[in-house]
Amino acid sequence: MARLYLFLAAALTAPGLWLKITGMHVTSGVEASVFGLAILGSAFMLSWAAEVAQKDISQALAVAILALIAVLPEYAVDMVFAWKAARQPEYAHYALANMTGANRLLVGIGWPAVVLLFALRFRKIGVKLEPGHRVEILFMGLATVYALILPWKETLSLVDAFFFLAIFTFYALRISKAETHEPELIGPAAWLGSFTAARRRMAAIGLFLYSGLIIFLSAEPFAESLVLTGKEWGINEFLLVQWLAPLASEAPEFIIALIWTFRGDAEAGLGALVSSKVNQWTLLVGTLPIVYSISSGRIAHLTLDLRQEHELWLTAAQSLFAVAILANLSLSWYGALMLFGLFGIQLVFEDLRVPLAWTYVVLAVLLMWRDRKSYPALFREGFRA
Repeated sequence: MARLYLFLAAALTAPGLWLKITGMHVTSGVEASVFGLAILGSAFMLSWAAEVAQKDISQALAVAILALIAVLPEYAVDMVFAWKAARQPEYAHYALANMTGANRLLVGIGWPAVVLLFALRFRKIGVKLEPGHRVEILFMGLATVYALILPWKETLSLVDAFFFLAIFTFYALRISKAETHEPELIGPAAWLGSFTAARRRMAAIGLFLYSGLIIFLSAEPFAESLVLTGKEWGINEFLLVQWLAPLASEAPEFIIALIWTFRGDAEAGLGALVSSKVNQWTLLVGTLPIVYSISSGRIAHLTLDLRQEHELWLTAAQSLFAVAILANLSLSWYGALMLFGLFGIQLVFEDLRVPLAWTYVVLAVLLMWRDRKSYPALFREGFRA
């Protein structure tokens, strides 16, 4: 079965590669589907290669590389939007939409899915995290506190990039010193991990190179065709970019986390998604103004209009609630339902972005007060050298 899964992931990339090489003309809807599936297949292969690579590289290097790999598919699509925004200002909207959508999907769907599956399958009231996860929670909180000022600044600039990337750098250094364990490989990663050292390394390198190439070739046509599809079909392209694009790149993370949960290791599944949230909320956000400035050929900043301010405010408020709900190192089934329910409301009622943001903030403050005794340990463990 492992080989079949690997074959299917590779097969998903084949139509996109063929379309790119031949330049065949197809409708924008078909093009978006083909290149979206190519990114999906590549994201699966990247995740398997990353798991296998943990057996062969040093701890500190693994932390840095795996953090980058985790956001690579999402990063590639978002960077296309940021690059094009320098010449086509409307693409700045799509860059922010893709970033905010990716962050909110992870917390609003990914986290609840893990907890609710675990609760239903094993009759548990929730998922408890190990104390080591305080590092992720703390740095997610630091990034969130800074992000809360962005809607009032009305820009996303190189100064903001410096702070977000500094938070990510300190986070990466901090977790590089954390205790690590031999990874438990599943599916294709387990099969590849059974190879001899030389064959295993060659297989991981091959998957990295191939999937990276497919993502590089697919990101721009996928982004362009998604926008065109929305315009041609009368669908709000902002919403397509915000919700559909991140699903293609984040599906492998969700599926792997759910597989771990189904097998009884919900702590690993939720922990992986929490770590991914930190990477997206620091590295991904911080790179947008850098790419935009390079494309502009000067020091430049992304100017936020009213809708973008509201989207960022809602995303930051959800992140604040996420930090508060995890401060005691547990996420209950009813907490997961709250995350999912509030996320569902924002999907159905777009005009409630600001009231929902304030709802998240109020709930976060209440939880922080309730769990106030958890915060000394959070700061102590998070900053401990």
